[in-house]
Parts: sequence; C-alpha cells; structure tokens
Amino acid sequence: MSRIAVNLEEVKNRIAAAARRSGRAPEAVKLVAVSKTVGVPGIIEALEAGVTGIGENRIQEAKLKYPQLAGRKITWHMIGHLQTNKVRDAVRIFDLIHSVDSLRLAEEINNEAKKNNKKVSCLIEINSGSESSKYGMKFEDAAGFIRAAAGLGNVSFEGLMTVAPLMPAPEAVRPFFKRMKELFEQLKVPAAGVSSNLDLKHLSMGMSQDYETAIEEGATMVRVGSAIFGKRN
Repeated sequence: MSRIAVNLEEVKNRIAAAARRSGRAPEAVKLVAVSKTVGVPGIIEALEAGVTGIGENRIQEAKLKYPQLAGRKITWHMIGHLQTNKVRDAVRIFDLIHSVDSLRLAEEINNEAKKNNKKVSCLIEINSGSESSKYGMKFEDAAGFIRAAAGLGNVSFEGLMTVAPLMPAPEAVRPFFKRMKELFEQLKVPAAGVSSNLDLKHLSMGMSQDYETAIEEGATMVRVGSAIFGKRN
C-alpha cells in the first residue's frame, strides 16, 4: 500500500470509531480529502485508495487540476474563501461550495447558476470562534441571512460549515463544535414558508487536528488534508 493509502485507512478507522462514539454509523460521516498543494498524482493515489470527495481551497489551483482529472468519479468541494470575481469558475467546477459567508456572494452564485441553468449546492460558513483572521458570519446572523436569501432560486443551502479556532488540544475546540450543532438543529426547523431553498443536511466541521472531536459533536462531513497526504510544503 502507498503512504497515502495507509494514511487514508487510518483516518477512515478513526472516523468510524468517532461516529460510533456519537451513536451513528460510520457511513453517516462523509470524508472530504483536502488536496491543497497536492499534485494530481497524489490525488489519483487517494482516489484509487477509495477517496470520492476532493476539497480545494483556491480556485486557481482547482482550475489546473480539474481538467487533468476529467472522467474520474469525484465530488468537488470548494472549502476556501470564495471571492465574487471567482464565482463563475466555482459554479463550473464545484459540486458543493462550503464557504458562503455573505448575501452578496450568495447572489453572485445564484446569478451565475441561473445563466448556466443549474442549481448550486452551498453551505453557510459560520465564524465559530469570532476570529478577525477568519471568514464566516456570526452565529446570530445566520437566521437573518437565510431569510434574506430565501428568494435565490438557483441556490440550495444544504448545511453549515466552520473552521474552528486552532487550539493546542482537540478537546479545547469541543465547545465551538457543540455550538455549531445547536445552531444546525435550530435552523433545520425554520418557520413555515421562510425558505424553499433551505435543506440542511450537512454539518461540515473538523480538520486533521480535530475531526474526531467534531464527529463526536455531530459533524456529518470532515475536511482532512495533512492526515491523508502528509505535511504540506
């Protein structure tokens, strides 16, 4: 087995164990392999080892890799900050955009999706640690955003995403994940008729350093890079 395959097997085993600790089946948690700075050969190794979801942080990098991997069975995830001037490429490449953090961005995605006669699946990004260095909206702004974006017919809001604060120990981030789960459950039952483009089913949280804690607190999707591909240059 290749190094990537061995790492992937370890990550899958840890995901399964964490899912069982949270009272869920391992299949309830989707793995997104984050391929930031990873070359196409490394991605192919991961795909051949069983990865189906690939996450990219930067549009420019994704544009280079996407055509080289054409024809392969991949679900493409945009997990980094998305600028409005990059929306056209994002709508063309990605199956799920994790990082919708403003009404303006949602409107741009909706407009581009309408031009292409498609509906784009998105997650609402929450800045769970209220960090000035990170993107995402405040917890208390999520419900208002959903109401404001209710008329965007070419966007489907399918869940929430967060990048938790970097802490010295995974246990220290548990309160942030717990609060994300609480918000997720609150927003799943909006007032009748509030939004027809809301179908919350994904809670994307947890990365290489803390994905097990995230799963224990309810994550349905984890974004793991270095634990699979090794440390980045």
